[in-house]
Amino acid sequence: MNEICTKTPHFTRRRMLWLSTTSNIKLLLIVMLSLHGMIHVTTLVSSFSPKPTAVGIRLKSSHFRKNLSLVEEHHGFLRRNNPFLLERTTCCRSLSTDETSEVHSDTTAIKNNKNRDKKRLVPKKIFKTYVNYMTKLWRQTDPEEREKVAAQQALSAIKRVKHIMEGEEYVDVSHVYDSDTLEDVESRITARDELLSACNQMLECLEKVKMQAPAMMDVGSEQNNAVDEFSSKETSNSVSIMNGNTTKDSTPSSSSSKKKKKKKSRSILFGATMGAITACWVFSGNFVFTTLFTLMTALGQLEYYRMVMKTGVYPARRISVLGACSMFVTALFAPNLHQICLPVFATYAMIWFLTMRRKVSTIPEIATTFTGMFYLGYIPSFWVRIRLIGGSREPTRLAPILGPILEALGQKASSLPAFLPKCIHLPITSGAVFIFWTWISIAFSDVGAYFAGRKYGKTKLGKIAPAAGAASPNKTVEGYLGGTLFSACFATAGAWVMRWPYWYITGPLHGMLLAFLGLVGDLTASMLKRDSGMKDFGDLLPEHGGIMDRVDSFIFTAPYSWLMIQFIIPALKMRQGLAVP
Repeated sequence: MNEICTKTPHFTRRRMLWLSTTSNIKLLLIVMLSLHGMIHVTTLVSSFSPKPTAVGIRLKSSHFRKNLSLVEEHHGFLRRNNPFLLERTTCCRSLSTDETSEVHSDTTAIKNNKNRDKKRLVPKKIFKTYVNYMTKLWRQTDPEEREKVAAQQALSAIKRVKHIMEGEEYVDVSHVYDSDTLEDVESRITARDELLSACNQMLECLEKVKMQAPAMMDVGSEQNNAVDEFSSKETSNSVSIMNGNTTKDSTPSSSSSKKKKKKKSRSILFGATMGAITACWVFSGNFVFTTLFTLMTALGQLEYYRMVMKTGVYPARRISVLGACSMFVTALFAPNLHQICLPVFATYAMIWFLTMRRKVSTIPEIATTFTGMFYLGYIPSFWVRIRLIGGSREPTRLAPILGPILEALGQKASSLPAFLPKCIHLPITSGAVFIFWTWISIAFSDVGAYFAGRKYGKTKLGKIAPAAGAASPNKTVEGYLGGTLFSACFATAGAWVMRWPYWYITGPLHGMLLAFLGLVGDLTASMLKRDSGMKDFGDLLPEHGGIMDRVDSFIFTAPYSWLMIQFIIPALKMRQGLAVP
């Protein structure tokens, strides 16, 4: 081998050296050769100039490319003259191509699996959120929890009294007035000492209960703090009067000096998303519509009774929740027996009050029980009866546009499981179309009232109706008029689409009545919240409150809407000579 190498020319020996090396050594030689050229050029340039110049950079790059071209030329010569290396290179290229395609397919499959898993997790998250919220409401309205909450409220009240009597702003009972004697002063001091002693004894007793009870409910804590601040201000004023100081304090309190936090603006994206979900719900069929409505009613009932219990009233929540849910089910399967549900469950509640309670029930307990079944059960269940109207529906003016879309959806629905079409019973009825346009009008009535009142609102609603203004101080007459205008516009569009007789008259009137009844429902909910000292009914939706905070405007509009579509519109059609479906 050595003899052959010595006799062969330099270029031939170099080729034999390349043949005897492996692919890793070839790569190392390429890098070393390139680095050698770069170092050589850098040394050459640095001998002329202390700093590298653009000429030096170009020299380095050109020399590197020259060496790299030589290496590629020799490597190509070896591949052409060595079948084994050529076959190996081709095989490596095919393997790399196959591996790349496999990696790409694996990545696509992983992404598809992740998206599929996310879609599957959405119903699970919704179900988990509903169950957790329902469990929370049920626990917070439990009788044992009510006892713990009452003990916590008594504990905070006694601590406040003790602080007033011996704190920094204590009641100076030793102050001698003009008509006081020494015995009067001593009797007041003795009464104060006895009161403090009784407070200490009660605190020791209630501390034991506090150790066993969880923390007080978080809902409405801000309102309770506001009530505490107001009561502390009133007590400080009364203390200053008792001490003989009738002058008002000129320095503002720390709470008033702080600026109120501005409420975050309403999210347009959230509203659009909720509108799309509601539209899908309305056209989901009678069974799905009623099921979701019943589940929402159960949450709304518990939110209402939790708020009532904060005022010290304890109604029959189980009977009320059961009665309200039964009204929706009866409205679906036996509409003719819908009216009998309320008196039946009212009688059942009275039997329970008389037989199961250890003490005589109070008027507020009986009244709140009946109000819960009527306000959150009987009245909203009319939406289910409206949903059933018009199984053989009359085509609307949008039928030519929506017809191809519905046909395409029907073709895709054939590939769904067999049980789904059975659940979606009569997805589109005349009542469903009526509910869609009515709910849009009510929703935009709220939106129009918000923006009109924010921009043009000057006249407070309290100037016209003092009780309404006290329930919601931010309501304005201009806001109500703006909401009425929005509602009338959407109701008129709906009347034209549904081919109502005299749509240019019935549509605006329908929208005006919806705006008025929606305001009544909003003010009713505000009145209940203000009486209980709560800002929102619940905390299911962040920054939007609970279920009752979102549907309060839709409650009192249900009976009127049923009367409108069941009797008024058919009567007008008969008068005009149109066919009634």
